[in-house]
Amino acid sequence: MDPIVEQGFDRLLDVIKETKAKQQETADLIVKEDKVLLEKMIAAVVPVVQAAGSLFLQKAKQDTKGDLYDQKYYPDKMIILGKSESPASFRPDDPKKQVTQQFCVASEKGELFELMFSTDGFVVDTYASPLSAEDALAFYGYDILYMLFSAIRDYALAEEDLLDALDLTLGFLQHKTA
Repeated sequence: MDPIVEQGFDRLLDVIKETKAKQQETADLIVKEDKVLLEKMIAAVVPVVQAAGSLFLQKAKQDTKGDLYDQKYYPDKMIILGKSESPASFRPDDPKKQVTQQFCVASEKGELFELMFSTDGFVVDTYASPLSAEDALAFYGYDILYMLFSAIRDYALAEEDLLDALDLTLGFLQHKTA
């Protein structure tokens, strides 16, 4: 084989090894600083939650058909970041209440909560348990980081689309009045 081709091939293998080592080094740093990353992402997503979040049910009654009435909602908007596959067996605020569904949510105030739903067949109510970044990562894993990234990205893209539409509309109006 040509020595120049061999040198190029050897260099290519070295670059691949260096890149893999750098990727591993970066991944290790991210894992080491995952709590800090989550806290920064929560702070960054606040405007998204304020604009596109939802109000979640705090308490309601359920009729015989399963329809809810007399609903009361949490005052702050939230977005869901993850769902527990195996909810806690009881709620911290009332051990007699069994948890039927459990979600990790981010509030518009930049706080993390575990939202625990319970029902006794007549009353559906929830408990919002404050959650630290460390516990959120331990219980829900890195999926919540991806959900935060997706929320920020999708919101930014929607804002970009809105600006493009506004630019087009203003251009049309300017041309129409000229």
